[in-house]
Amino acid sequence: MNIVDKNFNDLVIKIKSMTLDEIFINIKNSFNKVHPDTQKSIQKFLNDFKYWGTLDIEKNDYNEIYEKAKSFYEHIDDYVWLYNILNDYTSKKLLFAILNNWYQYDFKNLKDCMNNTFKHYFDLDIIPECINQVFVDIGSYIGDTTLDYIETYNNYKKIYCYEITNYTMATLKNNLSRYENIIYKNKAVSNDNSIMYLKNSLVNSSANQIDDNGDIEIETVSLDNDILEKIDIIKMDIEGEEYNAILGAKNHIINDNPILLISVYHNNEDLWKLPKLIYEYNNNYNFYLRNYGNNIFPTEIVLICIPK
Repeated sequence: MNIVDKNFNDLVIKIKSMTLDEIFINIKNSFNKVHPDTQKSIQKFLNDFKYWGTLDIEKNDYNEIYEKAKSFYEHIDDYVWLYNILNDYTSKKLLFAILNNWYQYDFKNLKDCMNNTFKHYFDLDIIPECINQVFVDIGSYIGDTTLDYIETYNNYKKIYCYEITNYTMATLKNNLSRYENIIYKNKAVSNDNSIMYLKNSLVNSSANQIDDNGDIEIETVSLDNDILEKIDIIKMDIEGEEYNAILGAKNHIINDNPILLISVYHNNEDLWKLPKLIYEYNNNYNFYLRNYGNNIFPTEIVLICIPK
């Protein structure tokens, strides 16, 4: 047993020995020990993006901390399952770092796991080459990931870019204008073909979310219905809609065995829930985690699934 295994197992034993209230109180006490400037930064971030719950100690609002405690209490065995299927030391160390950050605001281990060597999503130690492939970029934003993909591998057959807002789509097309064989889809990707509504984020357009109370009508499609050819790589970063998008890509995942690059940080469940769904569809994958975010709060966490 290495030190990461020991640290993870010790944390699991500790969590399993406590009630929900005890876990909540321990996390709350840990947060209260954090430097006040860092506390304010964390609270602002959480309350701006609202993915994980709200946190405002002046109002005695510890909702985000309670939700984290609840995730530990109800799903610690799911985190153990994930730890056991992860395929390398880096991934296991990162999972421990995320959970220990949640539990006691451990910034050091999360910093140690930050990936500064490769471009976001494209770890060349895991994906050394991509030749003549069909790449689907779901949540293309302004084309940054597609550009990283092209610059990293310098080779592709076709690229599909999905983006939901007209103004972002215009920037996306402009940024990729000199490249050929790119198909632009002004649609949201979900589990079926329907109409949904978009709620604009006041913080950043990259954080726009599908919401029944939104005021912009959006066409949604499933990937299985919208792309009929074989897909080689799927990237998803769609602000918490990844689960539904994977439901709608079931046939591609089963039949095509595509490389999957999935954001798993937009709520308190995706970290274990998305790999479990993928494993249910197709257990012929090696699973990895990588951190392209920061060391204060675990964002930009990517699940990388590579066909065996």
